Amino acid sequence: MNVLLIGSGGREHALAWKLAASPLMTRLYCAPGNPGIAAEAACVALDPADHASVIAFCRVKAIDLVVVGPEAPLVAGLVDDLEAAGIKAFGPTKAAARLEGSKGFTKDLCRDAGIPTAAYASFTALAPAKAYVRAKGAPIVVKADGLAAGKGVVVAATVAEAEAALDHLFASAAPGEAAVVVEEFLDGEEASFFVLCDGTSALPLATAQDHKRAFDNDQGPNTGGMGAYSPAPVMTPAVVERTMAEIIRPTLRAMAEKGCPFKGILYAGLMVGSNGPKLIEYNVRFGDPECQVLMMRLVSDLLPALIAARDGTLNDVELRWYDDAALTVVLAARGYPGKAETGTVIAGLGTAAQGDPDVVVFHAGTAQRGDDIVAAGGRVLGVTAMAPTIAEAQAKAYRAVDRIDWPGGFCRRDIGWRAIARAG
Repeated sequence: MNVLLIGSGGREHALAWKLAASPLMTRLYCAPGNPGIAAEAACVALDPADHASVIAFCRVKAIDLVVVGPEAPLVAGLVDDLEAAGIKAFGPTKAAARLEGSKGFTKDLCRDAGIPTAAYASFTALAPAKAYVRAKGAPIVVKADGLAAGKGVVVAATVAEAEAALDHLFASAAPGEAAVVVEEFLDGEEASFFVLCDGTSALPLATAQDHKRAFDNDQGPNTGGMGAYSPAPVMTPAVVERTMAEIIRPTLRAMAEKGCPFKGILYAGLMVGSNGPKLIEYNVRFGDPECQVLMMRLVSDLLPALIAARDGTLNDVELRWYDDAALTVVLAARGYPGKAETGTVIAGLGTAAQGDPDVVVFHAGTAQRGDDIVAAGGRVLGVTAMAPTIAEAQAKAYRAVDRIDWPGGFCRRDIGWRAIARAG
């Protein structure tokens, strides 16, 4: 098969790495890709926002399946336009992608379908949002309604912090487009839960947990994710079954009833507390960096599973996973999640893994400059290792991190701490 992968981040490098290993693969392309992806796929200078150009490329190259990695092209309806042109695509339609594209849409769906989630209110004006915050008190959570690359969430410890977040979100929105959701703060342990969906059926993937805060001990601002590990011990078989029964299956039923059945990857961000799992929010694609640990642990061929999700035949698919744990440490450019310092040279990538097949350095925000690899984004590398335990995977990943020579970068040094403490 000829496959086109859309995207350029660490998630797409992990997908390219796994897809390239499929015996079904004839030619793998990635648009636009990055220097790491170039080792697995032919990178092409296509703008995913230019749907007509993507369609034209697919026709010239006889593409059998397009796999859309990031959320923005999904929310913009790339899958709809590809399918309308007769090109098979993996991912949700524009209408189904509202599960990530609008937090207000998802919260209303949860309310109507009885899905456990935080109490909330949606606002399009600043004054009533502030009044709601003052009435509810802190801690409280403020979220941008639309896409924000994982950084549109503020967990405010004080009313003043929540009001400052609201001021920022309303000031930075385009005129007439400001929309926020204010939620109650949930206690518990966060987890990432992924399911492949074909419109009616859902196939759970391995569990994972990521680390949102920028610095050790869960300090600093929220980010798109500074590391992840799999499996997540908090996601016991009982919690997984409750998540499927109380959150995932009701969501699929509700989406089908709305006339926009969900096909693709549904990523449920969960808070697991004493009363069981509650939905924090949905994403409609593989997580980043969770995708990296999932692809390391996946034994089965990914490509047939994606095809089955698109074709509505997931009931025929069974996925196998390595028992070993996987852990990813994200190396970010200094300044992230604010203004990141780009253009700094990264050395030592060739020796980081030291020939260990269970260590892979995934590129997230890199560029080629002459013979050098340089930082070209906020989150730049995802150093991923697999080992029998999370503690061993952590040690192996940090050994690889320490072989990379990049003064312009930083990372957390405690990825996986919850699982290690639980095992300890």
